[in-house]
Amino acid sequence: MLKSVGIDYKKYETGKLSFDYEAMMRDTGYSIADVMKIQKETNVGNTPLIELKNLTALARKVSKTGKAARIFIKDESCNPSGSFKDRRASVSIYDAKVRGYKGVASATSGNYGAAVASQAAMRGLKCIIVQECYDSKKIGQPEILEKTRKCECLGAEVLRLSVGPELFYTYLKILDETGYYNASLYSVYGVAGVETLGYEIATDCRERFSKDPDVVVVTHAGGGNVTGTARGLLKAGALDTKIVGASVDLTGLHMASDSDFNKKSFTTGHTGFGIPFMTWPDRSDVPRSAARPLRYLDRYVTVPQGQVFYVTELLAQLEGLERGPAGNTSLSAAFVIAQEMENNQIIVVQETEYTGAGKHILPQLSFARKNGIEISIGNPQDELPGKNIVLPSHPSKLYAKELDLNHYRKSYIANSVKNRDVRGISELDFKFLCDETKLSQKEVLEIISDMDIYVE
Repeated sequence: MLKSVGIDYKKYETGKLSFDYEAMMRDTGYSIADVMKIQKETNVGNTPLIELKNLTALARKVSKTGKAARIFIKDESCNPSGSFKDRRASVSIYDAKVRGYKGVASATSGNYGAAVASQAAMRGLKCIIVQECYDSKKIGQPEILEKTRKCECLGAEVLRLSVGPELFYTYLKILDETGYYNASLYSVYGVAGVETLGYEIATDCRERFSKDPDVVVVTHAGGGNVTGTARGLLKAGALDTKIVGASVDLTGLHMASDSDFNKKSFTTGHTGFGIPFMTWPDRSDVPRSAARPLRYLDRYVTVPQGQVFYVTELLAQLEGLERGPAGNTSLSAAFVIAQEMENNQIIVVQETEYTGAGKHILPQLSFARKNGIEISIGNPQDELPGKNIVLPSHPSKLYAKELDLNHYRKSYIANSVKNRDVRGISELDFKFLCDETKLSQKEVLEIISDMDIYVE
C-alpha cells in the first residue's frame, strides 16, 4: 500500500496521536495553480455556477418568513466523466504518469471509478476498478451497475464483488500483483484536486456578485468532498463562508450487512459513510486519510431518501436540469437552509453529477419496491430507512435534520485514544485534537478529562 501511493506517512508522525497534516498536504508538490494547470490539460474544472431562480422563488413561497437565500449550483456534471470526482482523480492520475506507473487502480462503487477510468484513458494508463457491487444472491443495485457500465465504457477493467471484507483484500492483492498506482479517494492528491472546486466557487461569486458565498452545502460521505472544497475556499480567502455537510439518512442500515445492502437507494453521500469516516477518518485505504471533515464543518444535516428523489424532480421540472442523485442530497438540504437566510444572501450547492440508466430515480424506486421497501407520498419525516421511502406531498414538507457535531467530535477523540491505546498525551497531541475537531483548548480539555486522559 505504501509503495503503491508513493508516500512515506511515518515522516509526518509527531506524537502518539498527532501528525503534521499540513506538511503532508504541502508535500504533494502541487500548488493549487499547478493543480489547475493539470486539470485544464484534461478539460476538468471551470464548470458553470448556475442560479436556480425558480427553486429560489419556490423556497421563498413556502418559507415561513417569505424569505430565502439565492440558491446556486456548481454544475460539475460538465466534467469529462460527469461529476466532481474528475477533479479528485486528475492529480492522482497525473502523478502516476509522472512517476512512470503503467496503470492505476481504485476501490470504489461510485462516480470516482468512472473519473479514474476517464483520466487514465486520457493519460494512456491502464485502469482497474474494484467494486462492492452485489449481495450474496448476486443482485446488484441499479446505480452501481450503471457505474460498472460507465467504467468499462471508459476502458477500465472492473472487478465486481459481493459486500464484505473481501473488497480490500482483493484490492491489496491487485496492487501487489500489478504494481499499479493506488489512486485512493483519500490520498493527498485526491483531496488537493477538489481544492480547485472550492476556489472556483469563491472566485465565481466575487466576479459576479463582488462577495463570497454565505453558505456552501457539500454532500458528505468519506469526507474528501467537504475537506477539499473547504480548503479551496480558505485558499481563496473566503474565511467567513460557512461549510454545511449533508448526508442521506440511512440510520440503522449497516453498510457491511448482506441483508441491508440492497435496502438502501443511495450508494454514497449517506450516513453509513458520513458518520464513521467523520469519527475515524483513518479507516480508509491509506495510513493517514487526507479527508478530515471535522476540521472544516460548521454544521451537519441529514435528509431522507424520498426527499432527495423529490428534489431531483423539482430540479428537472422547474429548472430544466436533469442531475443526480448524489448532488441533489445537498440541494435538498440547501432548499431548507435557504429559508433560514435573507434574500440577499447566497447559498451554493457545490456539485452536481450526471444521471441516467440505473442512476435515475425510476429504476431506483422500482428496485426499492422489489426489495420490500414501501413507496408512498406524504410527510418525509415519517420515513424509516430500510422500511419505506416517503416522497413529500408538498415542497413545504421538506426538512433537514440537525445533527450535533459536538457529539461526533467527542466520538472522534474517543476513537483516537482508543485506537492508539493511550492514556496520556503530549501538548502537541492536545493541539492536534483541537485542530482536528475545530474546538477550543478548553472544550477539548473537558472532553479528555471526562475520559481520564491527561496531558503530559
